[in-house]
Amino acid sequence: MAKKIILDTDPGIDDAMAILFAEAHPDIELMALTTVFGNATIENGTRNALYLKQRFKMTADIAQGASQPLVRDPVGPTEVVHGVTGLGDFHVPDDFVGHPDPRPAYQYIIDTVKAYPHEITLVAVGPLTNFALALQAAPEIAQLVAQVVIMGGAFGENDHRGNVTPYAEANIHDDPHAADIVFCAPWPVTIIGLDVTEESFFSAHYLEQLRNDAADVGEFIFDISRYYLRFYSEKVGLNGCHVHDPSAIAYVINSALFTTRKGPVRVVCDGAASGMTLQKLDQRRYQTDEWSSMPAQAVGISVDAAQLLDLYRKTIIDYAHKS
Repeated sequence: MAKKIILDTDPGIDDAMAILFAEAHPDIELMALTTVFGNATIENGTRNALYLKQRFKMTADIAQGASQPLVRDPVGPTEVVHGVTGLGDFHVPDDFVGHPDPRPAYQYIIDTVKAYPHEITLVAVGPLTNFALALQAAPEIAQLVAQVVIMGGAFGENDHRGNVTPYAEANIHDDPHAADIVFCAPWPVTIIGLDVTEESFFSAHYLEQLRNDAADVGEFIFDISRYYLRFYSEKVGLNGCHVHDPSAIAYVINSALFTTRKGPVRVVCDGAASGMTLQKLDQRRYQTDEWSSMPAQAVGISVDAAQLLDLYRKTIIDYAHKS
């Protein structure tokens, strides 16, 4: 039976790659895209999600979510990585009109989790504001989800610690207070952070082959990747891009691709290290200890990158040929 997921996203070039991955794989039933600020403004991100729904004939609902963090000042959209509207050089046509669900994203999440108790997997590939708002409004949903999968954070494994500061990953840095709420809630969270997402790599050649072999969807992924790859080439020195958001979808499809470790996770919410994620791994009780009373969550520490890349490629090509 396909897993029902709500994908919380800030589309976003790699978000679009993840959305199409989730839509394409037969083991996933993509119930909804809930949008959040981050890579783009909430207006642009929601418009991008609505466009993807129309272009690729998706049945998922679209619900617009939070436009700013819970507490911290907004850092603004990451135009340097994702372009002015979020999809790089690609722009949704001016005459496109789409209509999201009338409910705010957090309420959509609450209603859907309650309608399908123990069936919904919540996946977030942007700031965690919508999930935190849902927990604040209806804490009982923590007992009703199947699982929660987060692309975010960095724990120093494989020498990966941060991408927007030396010690913070972008999604967590954008709203650290929300992330701390989500990681400390009594629901099962798996965090797929930079420790594993920066171990996988879409090369320029890989994306070119996808364009050649996956019809319109491959062409679209290739087109939006041009801006992204220029950023990686100029700022990171790589001829390709890391597999960030699609890795969270890969975990939902086949968790055996990843090795995880368990332990409570907290987020630094203020100061120079704001957004830093820290996992407690020992069993010692300290005199001052704001970890041990929190639920143990899973953190990805290694990935079979070759199998992940094969999974993505096969899924997109199969989807293209069936569309």
